[in-house]
Amino acid sequence: MKYRKNPRTNQQISLLGFGMMRLPVIDEDYSKIDEKQAVEMLRYAIDGGVNYVDTAYFYHGGNSEVVTGKALKDGYREKVFLATKLPFGEAKDPSDLPKYLDTQLKRLDVNYIDYYLAHSIEDDAYDKFKTLGVYDFMKKEKEAGTLGQIGFSYHGSTPEFFTELLDSYEWDFAQIQLNFMDENYQAGVKGLLAAGERGIPIIIMEPLRGGMIANRLPTAVSAIYDSFPEKRSAADWAFNWVADFPEVMTILSGMGTMEQIEENLKILSKYDPECITDAERAVYASVKSEYEKLIVYGCTACKYCMPCPAGINIPGIIELRNNTTMYDCLKESKGDYIEWVGKPRASVCTNCKQCEEACPQQLKVSEIMAECVNMYEK
Repeated sequence: MKYRKNPRTNQQISLLGFGMMRLPVIDEDYSKIDEKQAVEMLRYAIDGGVNYVDTAYFYHGGNSEVVTGKALKDGYREKVFLATKLPFGEAKDPSDLPKYLDTQLKRLDVNYIDYYLAHSIEDDAYDKFKTLGVYDFMKKEKEAGTLGQIGFSYHGSTPEFFTELLDSYEWDFAQIQLNFMDENYQAGVKGLLAAGERGIPIIIMEPLRGGMIANRLPTAVSAIYDSFPEKRSAADWAFNWVADFPEVMTILSGMGTMEQIEENLKILSKYDPECITDAERAVYASVKSEYEKLIVYGCTACKYCMPCPAGINIPGIIELRNNTTMYDCLKESKGDYIEWVGKPRASVCTNCKQCEEACPQQLKVSEIMAECVNMYEK
Protein backbone atom coordinates (compact mmCIF):
# COMPACT_ATOMS: atom_id res chain seq x y z
CA MET A 1 0.00 0.00 0.00
CA LYS A 2 1.18 3.48 -0.87
CA TYR A 3 0.90 6.13 1.85
CA ARG A 4 0.81 9.91 1.69
CA LYS A 5 1.64 12.34 4.43
CA ASN A 6 -0.97 14.68 5.80
CA PRO A 7 0.97 17.98 5.71
CA ARG A 8 -1.01 19.26 8.71
CA THR A 9 -0.34 16.34 11.05
CA ASN A 10 2.47 14.29 9.44
CA GLN A 11 0.17 11.26 9.66
CA GLN A 12 0.83 8.63 7.01
CA ILE A 13 -2.51 7.97 5.29
CA SER A 14 -3.13 5.01 3.00
CA LEU A 15 -3.73 6.02 -0.60
CA LEU A 16 -6.76 3.71 -0.61
CA GLY A 17 -9.50 4.65 1.82
CA PHE A 18 -12.46 2.38 2.60
CA GLY A 19 -15.82 4.08 1.97
CA MET A 20 -18.45 2.32 4.08
CA MET A 21 -21.38 3.20 1.82
CA ARG A 22 -21.73 0.23 -0.54
CA LEU A 23 -21.43 -2.70 1.85
CA PRO A 24 -23.01 -6.08 1.09
CA VAL A 25 -26.66 -6.21 2.12
CA ILE A 26 -29.34 -8.80 2.78
CA ASP A 27 -32.41 -9.18 0.52
CA GLU A 28 -31.37 -6.11 -1.52
CA ASP A 29 -32.35 -3.91 1.42
CA TYR A 30 -29.83 -1.05 1.64
CA SER A 31 -30.40 -0.67 5.38
CA LYS A 32 -29.75 -4.37 6.15
CA ILE A 33 -25.99 -4.78 6.04
CA ASP A 34 -24.59 -8.30 5.90
CA GLU A 35 -22.72 -7.61 9.11
CA LYS A 36 -20.52 -10.71 9.19
CA GLN A 37 -19.33 -10.18 5.63
CA ALA A 38 -18.86 -6.42 6.07
CA VAL A 39 -16.75 -6.86 9.21
CA GLU A 40 -14.61 -9.46 7.46
CA MET A 41 -14.12 -7.18 4.46
CA LEU A 42 -13.07 -4.10 6.42
CA ARG A 43 -10.64 -6.07 8.56
CA TYR A 44 -9.17 -7.71 5.46
CA ALA A 45 -8.61 -4.26 3.93
CA ILE A 46 -6.99 -2.98 7.13
CA ASP A 47 -4.75 -6.04 7.27
CA GLY A 48 -3.82 -5.21 3.66
CA GLY A 49 -2.67 -1.70 4.59
CA VAL A 50 -5.78 0.49 4.50
CA ASN A 51 -5.82 2.88 7.46
CA TYR A 52 -8.48 5.45 6.50
CA VAL A 53 -12.11 4.44 7.05
CA ASP A 54 -14.94 6.74 5.96
CA THR A 55 -18.57 6.46 6.99
CA ALA A 56 -21.48 8.87 7.55
CA TYR A 57 -24.62 9.36 9.57
CA PHE A 58 -26.92 8.38 6.69
CA TYR A 59 -25.05 5.52 5.03
CA HIS A 60 -27.05 2.30 4.95
CA GLY A 61 -29.93 3.91 6.78
CA GLY A 62 -27.70 4.81 9.72
CA ASN A 63 -26.34 1.29 10.12
CA SER A 64 -22.98 1.91 8.46
CA GLU A 65 -21.63 3.66 11.55
CA VAL A 66 -22.84 0.80 13.76
CA VAL A 67 -21.19 -1.89 11.64
CA THR A 68 -18.04 0.20 11.27
CA GLY A 69 -17.80 0.42 15.05
CA LYS A 70 -18.16 -3.36 15.39
CA ALA A 71 -15.56 -4.02 12.71
CA LEU A 72 -13.07 -1.79 14.54
CA LYS A 73 -13.18 -3.88 17.71
CA ASP A 74 -10.42 -6.34 18.65
CA GLY A 75 -7.64 -3.80 18.19
CA TYR A 76 -8.60 -2.53 14.74
CA ARG A 77 -9.65 0.92 15.96
CA GLU A 78 -6.05 1.67 16.88
CA LYS A 79 -4.91 0.80 13.34
CA VAL A 80 -7.02 3.37 11.47
CA PHE A 81 -8.01 6.98 11.11
CA LEU A 82 -11.78 7.07 11.45
CA ALA A 83 -13.88 9.57 9.51
CA THR A 84 -17.58 10.35 9.63
CA LYS A 85 -19.82 13.27 8.72
CA LEU A 86 -22.13 15.67 10.54
CA PRO A 87 -25.59 15.77 8.87
CA PHE A 88 -26.11 19.48 9.48
CA GLY A 89 -28.60 19.67 6.61
CA GLU A 90 -31.12 17.80 8.76
CA ALA A 91 -30.68 20.04 11.80
CA LYS A 92 -33.42 22.49 12.70
CA ASP A 93 -31.53 24.27 15.47
CA PRO A 94 -27.89 24.62 16.60
CA SER A 95 -28.74 22.45 19.60
CA ASP A 96 -29.25 19.52 17.21
CA LEU A 97 -25.56 19.43 16.24
CA PRO A 98 -24.20 17.97 19.52
CA LYS A 99 -27.07 15.49 19.50
CA TYR A 100 -25.99 14.16 16.11
CA LEU A 101 -22.38 13.90 17.22
CA ASP A 102 -23.37 12.11 20.42
CA THR A 103 -25.42 9.62 18.39
CA GLN A 104 -22.48 9.01 16.08
CA LEU A 105 -20.07 8.42 18.95
CA LYS A 106 -22.50 5.89 20.42
CA ARG A 107 -23.07 4.14 17.10
CA LEU A 108 -19.34 3.89 16.46
CA ASP A 109 -18.72 3.08 20.13
CA VAL A 110 -15.78 5.48 20.31
CA ASN A 111 -14.96 8.64 22.22
CA TYR A 112 -12.85 10.23 19.48
CA ILE A 113 -13.21 10.74 15.72
CA ASP A 114 -10.03 11.40 13.77
CA TYR A 115 -11.54 13.15 10.73
CA TYR A 116 -14.94 14.85 11.01
CA LEU A 117 -16.68 16.49 8.09
CA ALA A 118 -19.60 18.84 7.59
CA HIS A 119 -21.56 16.63 5.23
CA SER A 120 -22.22 18.01 1.75
CA ILE A 121 -21.78 21.76 1.67
CA GLU A 122 -23.47 22.97 -1.51
CA ASP A 123 -24.83 26.25 -2.77
CA ASP A 124 -28.31 25.91 -1.27
CA ALA A 125 -27.05 24.56 2.05
CA TYR A 126 -24.42 27.21 2.73
CA ASP A 127 -26.77 29.69 4.43
CA LYS A 128 -27.92 26.94 6.78
CA PHE A 129 -24.31 25.96 7.45
CA LYS A 130 -23.58 29.53 8.56
CA THR A 131 -26.83 30.07 10.46
CA LEU A 132 -26.38 26.91 12.51
CA GLY A 133 -22.78 27.80 13.35
CA VAL A 134 -21.54 24.43 12.10
CA TYR A 135 -17.89 25.39 11.84
CA ASP A 136 -17.80 26.93 15.32
CA PHE A 137 -19.40 23.78 16.74
CA MET A 138 -16.84 21.53 15.06
CA LYS A 139 -13.95 23.73 16.15
CA LYS A 140 -15.20 23.72 19.74
CA GLU A 141 -15.41 19.91 19.73
CA LYS A 142 -11.91 19.73 18.29
CA GLU A 143 -10.59 21.94 21.07
CA ALA A 144 -12.40 19.73 23.59
CA GLY A 145 -10.56 16.69 22.22
CA THR A 146 -13.57 14.86 20.76
CA LEU A 147 -12.53 15.52 17.16
CA GLY A 148 -9.19 15.44 15.44
CA GLN A 149 -9.15 17.06 12.00
CA ILE A 150 -12.21 19.02 10.86
CA GLY A 151 -13.24 19.42 7.23
CA PHE A 152 -16.13 19.31 4.81
CA SER A 153 -17.37 17.34 1.82
CA TYR A 154 -18.22 19.50 -1.16
CA HIS A 155 -21.10 19.23 -3.62
CA GLY A 156 -21.27 22.86 -4.67
CA SER A 157 -21.57 23.99 -8.27
CA THR A 158 -18.22 25.69 -8.95
CA PRO A 159 -14.53 25.64 -8.04
CA GLU A 160 -14.84 29.33 -7.18
CA PHE A 161 -17.36 28.57 -4.42
CA PHE A 162 -15.10 25.77 -3.21
CA THR A 163 -12.16 28.16 -3.03
CA GLU A 164 -14.32 30.67 -1.15
CA LEU A 165 -15.05 27.98 1.43
CA LEU A 166 -11.37 27.13 1.76
CA ASP A 167 -10.56 30.78 2.49
CA SER A 168 -13.48 31.46 4.83
CA TYR A 169 -12.55 29.00 7.59
CA GLU A 170 -9.49 27.28 9.04
CA TRP A 171 -10.10 23.84 7.57
CA ASP A 172 -7.80 20.90 8.18
CA PHE A 173 -8.91 19.01 5.04
CA ALA A 174 -11.69 18.75 2.46
CA GLN A 175 -13.36 16.04 0.40
CA ILE A 176 -14.35 16.40 -3.26
CA GLN A 177 -15.64 14.30 -6.13
CA LEU A 178 -13.06 13.80 -8.86
CA ASN A 179 -12.42 11.41 -11.74
CA PHE A 180 -11.16 11.76 -15.31
CA MET A 181 -14.69 12.31 -16.64
CA ASP A 182 -15.51 14.98 -14.05
CA GLU A 183 -12.35 17.07 -14.01
CA ASN A 184 -14.40 20.26 -14.34
CA TYR A 185 -17.34 19.15 -12.18
CA GLN A 186 -18.06 20.83 -8.82
CA ALA A 187 -14.64 21.63 -7.28
CA GLY A 188 -12.83 19.84 -10.09
CA VAL A 189 -9.12 19.92 -10.76
CA LYS A 190 -9.13 23.69 -10.35
CA GLY A 191 -10.43 23.35 -6.79
CA LEU A 192 -7.99 20.53 -6.03
CA LEU A 193 -5.05 22.69 -7.06
CA ALA A 194 -6.39 25.64 -5.05
CA ALA A 195 -6.45 23.43 -1.95
CA GLY A 196 -2.91 22.28 -2.67
CA GLU A 197 -1.71 25.88 -2.87
CA ARG A 198 -3.15 26.41 0.62
CA GLY A 199 -1.63 23.24 2.05
CA ILE A 200 -5.07 21.68 2.61
CA PRO A 201 -5.06 17.91 1.98
CA ILE A 202 -7.84 16.49 -0.16
CA ILE A 203 -9.86 13.29 0.15
CA ILE A 204 -11.26 12.05 -3.16
CA MET A 205 -14.69 10.47 -3.53
CA GLU A 206 -16.24 8.90 -6.64
CA PRO A 207 -12.92 8.07 -8.37
CA LEU A 208 -14.83 5.49 -10.45
CA ARG A 209 -17.96 7.65 -10.74
CA GLY A 210 -19.94 5.16 -8.69
CA GLY A 211 -18.44 2.32 -10.72
CA MET A 212 -19.76 3.77 -13.98
CA ILE A 213 -16.34 4.19 -15.60
CA ALA A 214 -15.19 0.78 -14.44
CA ASN A 215 -18.18 -1.37 -15.44
CA ARG A 216 -20.27 -1.93 -18.58
CA LEU A 217 -17.79 -0.14 -20.82
CA PRO A 218 -18.79 0.98 -24.32
CA THR A 219 -17.15 -1.19 -26.97
CA ALA A 220 -15.06 1.71 -28.26
CA VAL A 221 -13.74 2.46 -24.77
CA SER A 222 -12.78 -1.17 -24.17
CA ALA A 223 -10.94 -1.18 -27.51
CA ILE A 224 -8.87 1.86 -26.48
CA TYR A 225 -7.82 0.25 -23.21
CA ASP A 226 -7.09 -3.07 -24.94
CA SER A 227 -4.85 -1.37 -27.50
CA PHE A 228 -2.46 -0.11 -24.83
CA PRO A 229 0.65 -2.34 -24.51
CA GLU A 230 0.26 -2.76 -20.74
CA LYS A 231 -3.03 -4.48 -19.93
CA ARG A 232 -4.94 -2.85 -17.08
CA SER A 233 -8.52 -2.84 -15.88
CA ALA A 234 -10.73 0.22 -16.35
CA ALA A 235 -10.66 0.67 -12.57
CA ASP A 236 -6.87 0.70 -12.67
CA TRP A 237 -6.88 3.46 -15.28
CA ALA A 238 -9.38 5.52 -13.29
CA PHE A 239 -7.52 5.23 -9.98
CA ASN A 240 -4.20 6.04 -11.64
CA TRP A 241 -5.56 9.32 -13.03
CA VAL A 242 -6.61 10.49 -9.57
CA ALA A 243 -3.51 9.17 -7.80
CA ASP A 244 -1.29 11.19 -10.13
CA PHE A 245 -2.18 14.42 -8.31
CA PRO A 246 0.19 15.05 -5.39
CA GLU A 247 -2.54 17.16 -3.73
CA VAL A 248 -4.57 13.98 -3.16
CA MET A 249 -4.10 12.43 0.28
CA THR A 250 -6.38 9.42 -0.01
CA ILE A 251 -8.89 8.01 -2.50
CA LEU A 252 -12.14 6.57 -1.17
CA SER A 253 -13.64 3.48 -2.71
CA GLY A 254 -17.04 2.15 -1.72
CA MET A 255 -16.07 -1.50 -1.91
CA GLY A 256 -18.85 -4.07 -1.77
CA THR A 257 -17.04 -7.35 -2.42
CA MET A 258 -13.82 -9.00 -1.34
CA GLU A 259 -12.75 -9.12 -4.99
CA GLN A 260 -12.99 -5.33 -5.25
CA ILE A 261 -10.88 -4.95 -2.14
CA GLU A 262 -8.21 -7.30 -3.46
CA GLU A 263 -8.07 -5.49 -6.81
CA ASN A 264 -7.97 -2.03 -5.25
CA LEU A 265 -5.23 -3.01 -2.79
CA LYS A 266 -3.08 -4.05 -5.74
CA ILE A 267 -3.87 -0.98 -7.82
CA LEU A 268 -3.15 1.57 -5.10
CA SER A 269 0.07 -0.12 -4.14
CA LYS A 270 1.55 0.87 -7.53
CA TYR A 271 1.10 4.55 -8.23
CA ASP A 272 3.13 7.57 -7.19
CA PRO A 273 2.25 11.19 -7.99
CA GLU A 274 3.13 12.81 -11.31
CA CYS A 275 4.03 9.58 -13.11
CA ILE A 276 1.47 9.49 -15.94
CA THR A 277 3.16 9.47 -19.35
CA ASP A 278 2.12 11.34 -22.49
CA ALA A 279 1.01 8.04 -24.02
CA GLU A 280 -1.25 7.41 -21.04
CA ARG A 281 -2.70 10.92 -21.22
CA ALA A 282 -3.62 10.21 -24.84
CA VAL A 283 -5.55 7.15 -23.67
CA TYR A 284 -7.56 9.21 -21.16
CA ALA A 285 -8.32 11.82 -23.84
CA SER A 286 -9.51 9.16 -26.28
CA VAL A 287 -11.65 7.40 -23.69
CA LYS A 288 -13.26 10.67 -22.60
CA SER A 289 -13.96 11.54 -26.22
CA GLU A 290 -15.71 8.21 -26.79
CA TYR A 291 -17.91 8.71 -23.74
CA GLU A 292 -18.78 12.23 -24.83
CA LYS A 293 -19.92 10.92 -28.21
CA LEU A 294 -22.72 9.19 -26.30
CA ILE A 295 -24.12 12.46 -24.94
CA VAL A 296 -27.72 12.64 -26.10
CA TYR A 297 -28.52 16.27 -25.34
CA GLY A 298 -25.91 19.03 -25.61
CA CYS A 299 -26.83 20.84 -22.40
CA THR A 300 -23.97 23.01 -21.11
CA ALA A 301 -25.62 23.65 -17.70
CA CYS A 302 -25.57 27.38 -18.42
CA LYS A 303 -28.84 27.61 -16.41
CA TYR A 304 -30.43 30.16 -18.73
CA CYS A 305 -33.50 27.93 -18.40
CA MET A 306 -33.63 28.54 -14.68
CA PRO A 307 -35.53 29.20 -12.55
CA CYS A 308 -38.23 26.95 -13.96
CA PRO A 309 -41.73 28.27 -13.12
CA ALA A 310 -42.65 24.75 -11.97
CA GLY A 311 -39.47 24.44 -9.89
CA ILE A 312 -37.91 21.63 -11.93
CA ASN A 313 -34.12 21.17 -11.83
CA ILE A 314 -33.85 21.16 -15.61
CA PRO A 315 -30.03 20.96 -15.98
CA GLY A 316 -29.82 18.25 -13.32
CA ILE A 317 -32.40 16.07 -15.02
CA ILE A 318 -30.81 16.49 -18.46
CA GLU A 319 -27.41 15.62 -17.01
CA LEU A 320 -28.89 12.46 -15.51
CA ARG A 321 -30.50 11.60 -18.86
CA ASN A 322 -27.13 11.93 -20.61
CA ASN A 323 -25.37 9.84 -17.95
CA THR A 324 -27.94 7.07 -18.36
CA THR A 325 -26.86 6.53 -21.96
CA MET A 326 -23.17 7.30 -21.52
CA TYR A 327 -22.69 4.79 -18.72
CA ASP A 328 -25.52 2.32 -19.49
CA CYS A 329 -26.93 2.80 -16.00
CA LEU A 330 -30.71 3.04 -16.12
CA LYS A 331 -31.20 1.23 -12.81
CA GLU A 332 -28.71 3.47 -11.01
CA SER A 333 -30.15 6.57 -12.68
CA LYS A 334 -33.63 5.79 -11.40
CA GLY A 335 -32.21 5.76 -7.88
CA ASP A 336 -30.31 8.99 -8.46
CA TYR A 337 -33.45 10.59 -9.90
CA ILE A 338 -35.28 9.94 -6.65
CA GLU A 339 -32.45 10.70 -4.25
CA TRP A 340 -30.37 13.46 -5.83
CA VAL A 341 -32.28 15.36 -8.52
CA GLY A 342 -34.93 16.40 -6.03
CA LYS A 343 -38.49 17.58 -6.38
CA PRO A 344 -40.48 18.72 -8.26
CA ARG A 345 -40.09 15.83 -10.72
CA ALA A 346 -40.12 16.18 -14.49
CA SER A 347 -43.75 15.12 -14.45
CA VAL A 348 -44.88 18.54 -13.19
CA CYS A 349 -43.68 20.21 -16.41
CA THR A 350 -46.50 22.39 -17.75
CA ASN A 351 -45.04 22.61 -21.25
CA CYS A 352 -44.83 26.39 -20.93
CA LYS A 353 -41.66 26.41 -23.09
CA GLN A 354 -40.17 29.38 -21.26
CA CYS A 355 -36.99 27.32 -20.89
CA GLU A 356 -36.89 26.53 -24.61
CA GLU A 357 -37.05 30.22 -25.51
CA ALA A 358 -34.05 30.86 -23.23
CA CYS A 359 -31.93 27.82 -24.20
CA PRO A 360 -28.84 28.76 -26.29
CA GLN A 361 -28.67 25.14 -27.48
CA GLN A 362 -32.31 25.25 -28.65
CA LEU A 363 -33.11 22.06 -26.78
CA LYS A 364 -36.70 20.82 -26.80
CA VAL A 365 -36.78 20.78 -23.01
CA SER A 366 -40.46 19.93 -22.64
CA GLU A 367 -39.96 16.85 -24.82
CA ILE A 368 -36.90 15.85 -22.81
CA MET A 369 -38.89 16.15 -19.58
CA ALA A 370 -41.60 13.89 -21.02
CA GLU A 371 -38.95 11.37 -22.01
CA CYS A 372 -37.48 11.44 -18.51
CA VAL A 373 -40.90 10.85 -16.97
CA ASN A 374 -41.14 7.64 -19.01
CA MET A 375 -37.58 6.59 -18.11
CA TYR A 376 -37.49 7.37 -14.40
CA GLU A 377 -41.02 7.67 -13.08
CA LYS A 378 -42.78 4.69 -14.67
